[in-house]
Amino acid sequence: MRFARAVLDRPYKFTIILLVANLFVFLLMWQSSGLTSQALWEFPEPVLLAYGAKLNSLINEQHQWWRFVTPMFVHVNLPHVLINMYSLWVVGPYVEKLYGSAKFIVFWVLTGIAGVVASYLTVRPALAVGPGRFLFKSSDVLSAGASGALFGLVGVLFVFGIKFRRELPEGFKRAFGTGMLPIIMINLFIGYLGRGFIDNAAHLGGLASGAILALAVDYRRPGEQSVVATAWRILQVAAIALVAVSFLKTVQHFPNALPASVVHNEAPAVDERGTKYVSFAKAMNDGQDAFYSALKDHKVDPIDPAVKQLETAPSLDPIADQIRDGLKALLVRAKAAEANDATARTKQEQQNLLTHDFSDWSKQYNEWLKTTGRSYGIIEVMQSPSPN
Repeated sequence: MRFARAVLDRPYKFTIILLVANLFVFLLMWQSSGLTSQALWEFPEPVLLAYGAKLNSLINEQHQWWRFVTPMFVHVNLPHVLINMYSLWVVGPYVEKLYGSAKFIVFWVLTGIAGVVASYLTVRPALAVGPGRFLFKSSDVLSAGASGALFGLVGVLFVFGIKFRRELPEGFKRAFGTGMLPIIMINLFIGYLGRGFIDNAAHLGGLASGAILALAVDYRRPGEQSVVATAWRILQVAAIALVAVSFLKTVQHFPNALPASVVHNEAPAVDERGTKYVSFAKAMNDGQDAFYSALKDHKVDPIDPAVKQLETAPSLDPIADQIRDGLKALLVRAKAAEANDATARTKQEQQNLLTHDFSDWSKQYNEWLKTTGRSYGIIEVMQSPSPN
C-alpha cells in the first residue's frame, strides 16, 4: 500500500496536456471541415493532409519530414479521437507517475515517431497479400492517430512489470508485465480483423519501441527524490521543440494544402473518372483476394465471381485494361491448377510459377498506380485514410 500511495499520488500533468492538445487539434480540423456533423464521422482527406497526416509520397517527393511527427496528434474522426484519448487517460498517468514527466514526454514522442516510421516502411504492395495484409499496405494511403504512441506506453508498462517484478507489490505485478498481455493480444486481434483499414505496422512499431525504451530506462522508485537528470530535461525540451517545429512547418504549408472547397464546406466533386476508378479498384482488390484464396487456402469458389467482376469493370486506359486482363488470366490459371490431378510435385511447381507471375503482375500494377493511376485521383480523392 505504501508503494502504491507513493507512486499514485504523483502528478500527471503532461498526460492532461497531451490529451488537451489532441482534442484541440481535432476541433481545429472540425472547424476546417465546416463544423458539419458529417465531418465528425470522416474528415475530408485534404483536411487530414493539411494538418499533417502521413503520406509516403509527400515525404518522399516533397521532403515533408514533419509528417513523421504530426500524425500522432491527428485523428480521422470522432470515434478515433475518443477511443485514443480514453486510452491515453487510462494508460498515460501510470507511465508518467512511474517514470516522471520528462521521460514520459520523451517516450510519447519517440514511440509515436517509431509508429509512423513503421507505417512508412510497410507500404509494400508486393507483400500486402493474404496474411501480409496484417502488416503491409498495398498502396500509399493516409495514416494518422495517436495509437502508435499509445502502444508505446503499453510496451513500456509491459516491460516495466517484467523487468522490476522482484520489487513490485502484487497489485502492480498483476496490472503490469504479463498483466498487459490480454490488452496487447485483444488489440492485435482487432487489428487482424481490421487489416487493410487499421495501421497495424504503426501499432507494432510503437509497441516495440516502447518495450526497448523500458529495457534501457530505470523508473523513479518510491521514496526517491524528484531529481531529474539534466540529460532527460534536455531530451524533454528537444521532444517538445520537435513537435512545435513540426506543426510550424504544417502551418507554413497549410494554405497550399487545404482547398477552398473544404474551407467553405463545399462538397468535393468526384468526376466520372473517379467513379470509374472506384469500380475498377474494387474489382482488382477482390480479384487479388480470390487469387490468394486459391493459391494458399486452395479455395476456388471466389474465383468465378471475381473473374465476372473483372470482366464488367470499367475500362480506364489501355495499360489498365491489360493489367486487369492479366489478373483475370492468373485467376483462370489458379483455378485450373487446383482442378488438375497432377502429382504433388507438379502442383507445387505450378504454384511456384503462379506466385512468380503474380509478383511480376503486382509490380506492373503498382507502377501503373504510381504513374497513370494518379490521374484518377487515387491518392487525393479515392483512398481511405488508415487510422492508427
